[in-house]
Amino acid sequence: MSISKEADLIGMQNASAAVAYTLKEMRNYVRPGMTTLEIDEFGGQVLNDLGAKSAPRLTYNFPGWTCISLNNEIAHGIPSVQKIVKEGDLINIDVSAELNGYWADNGGSFVLGEDIHQHQPLIEASKQILRKAIFNIKGGVRISDIGYLIETEAKKAGYKVIQNLTGHGIGRSLHEEPHEIANYRDKFNLTRFKKNSVVAVETFISTASTKALTQKDGWTLIGNKGGFVAQHEHTIIITDSTPIVLTEMNQIWEN
Repeated sequence: MSISKEADLIGMQNASAAVAYTLKEMRNYVRPGMTTLEIDEFGGQVLNDLGAKSAPRLTYNFPGWTCISLNNEIAHGIPSVQKIVKEGDLINIDVSAELNGYWADNGGSFVLGEDIHQHQPLIEASKQILRKAIFNIKGGVRISDIGYLIETEAKKAGYKVIQNLTGHGIGRSLHEEPHEIANYRDKFNLTRFKKNSVVAVETFISTASTKALTQKDGWTLIGNKGGFVAQHEHTIIITDSTPIVLTEMNQIWEN
């Protein structure tokens, strides 16, 4: 969507605050021994208390309030009583929601407790690449140039990118134009970022895989060549200078 009036700005700020607060609270809540279903139910209650509705459930009838992906899962992990989180696990929580007609999206990967499997360098790379990408976005910049930046920075750090998962426009629905903000240079994408538009920018930084494959449950994504993936995501408003990071309070860059 394009921010054309103050009501739109306030609506997006409120929706973004809801998803950012929920993500932060969920990350703080997680402890070893919990099931991903417990974590999701907690997040669903936080959203409900804020008056927000789960975007994946509302849009796609996803079987959870949030997406919680564990270890080798890249994204769209279904919360389950059978998935128990352990010390050192690589966990990704993605929270998107609708509030009063406005939609926002954010997510982040983190290590639970002690980093016994050495996932932290991957996470730090994803966080820093997202930061660099976002602060290079302004009206008129080619979307493919930001993809090139993400891919180049990943390679410099010794990683790959997932090519078939992308950021997207957002605002009046979960996915809007531009539909694909890829993590690599898509030479066929000639579109440019537009001033005052709202987008969800996300990194998918990988140790081995370049494609995400859907599993038998119809939702969960894992890599085509195994390994691990870190994802970080913010909803932003594009300006002609520094973007406004609407979900900054989720603190994914700090933690």
